[in-house]
Amino acid sequence: MKAVIIAGGLGTRLHPLTYNTPKPIVPVANRPFILHQIELLKQHGIKEIILNLHYMQDSIRNVLGDGKSLGVKLYYSIEETPLGTAGAVKNAEEYFDKEPLVVFNGDILTDINISQIVDYHKRKKSKATLTLTRVEDPTAYGLIISDKDGRISMFLEKPSWEQVNTCSAEFGSANTINSGIYVLDPAIFKKVPRGTIYSFERELFPSLLERGEAMFAYISDRYWMDIGKPGQYMEAHEAIMRNEVSVRLKGMRIDKKNWIGDRAKVSKTAKILGPAIIGESAAIDRDVRIKDYSTIGEKVYVGEGSVLERVIIWEGTKVGRHVVMNGCIIGRNCEIGDYSRIGEGVVLADNSVIGKGSIINA
Repeated sequence: MKAVIIAGGLGTRLHPLTYNTPKPIVPVANRPFILHQIELLKQHGIKEIILNLHYMQDSIRNVLGDGKSLGVKLYYSIEETPLGTAGAVKNAEEYFDKEPLVVFNGDILTDINISQIVDYHKRKKSKATLTLTRVEDPTAYGLIISDKDGRISMFLEKPSWEQVNTCSAEFGSANTINSGIYVLDPAIFKKVPRGTIYSFERELFPSLLERGEAMFAYISDRYWMDIGKPGQYMEAHEAIMRNEVSVRLKGMRIDKKNWIGDRAKVSKTAKILGPAIIGESAAIDRDVRIKDYSTIGEKVYVGEGSVLERVIIWEGTKVGRHVVMNGCIIGRNCEIGDYSRIGEGVVLADNSVIGKGSIINA
């Protein structure tokens, strides 16, 4: 059995973080994000994985190689121009076999039980099984309505609240959205045009429904997060540190809430109040305080007396003395001057230089 990870997007919602780093290898808990997805697939016995790539494809291939070091076999399907979600998977058709195909959107963090979804798909003799998750506000997603047997009866892509309320009145609830995780019969791609922009959500799935093909919904209560925006990216880190989603973390766990990477140096007078993740070879100087879901990247230096709360700092950044940072994301190899203050919602691109005493708010 094989899986496809759709990972060719430009990552524009995560700008400026993705100007130099494609979204699949953006660090999540100090590891390239796509490793969390690959490891989940591997846990469920899926060791042949097709990666659909477009933007900065060489950067991703340099990180992953052929997959041998990860215990999997990777195939690369390259989009010369973006082809949409279904078009991207169609582009990888040469790698398909007759087994059901697991398809993952490349920006989803989850620890869902893939084996259960595959078993459900086979039991229902489904052509397309869509994993759904419940959200409070479905208007930003693809709303999907299914009957009591799980058979899908309606799609609404990014519905208005009026449409949501109408569906709630008719079907009893209207909060199950497309989670971007599918189990598909490869035969459904025979009618998808090759080399053409084609969408699962707006074209392929509605056409299957119109033809009366067996399509079922698997509703999951497992953790699910689209990390495509800075706020969601931060939420995902907090969920990891709250143990709401199971992923592998690097480093030694101490005090039941902090992870300290190999060769990290933490001053005896520094306080890691946490929860926090401290990366490999990071250096935390005297009287620093790090608290409330902070992730400090590899080889990051934090200067004397600085206070960091709910921050994500990427590899190689240097934070000066007596800096106060709260609720912000800092890219790679930045320099934050002494006595600076960086506030909630600020996102700094790689190589940013912030002068001494600067105050930056979103």
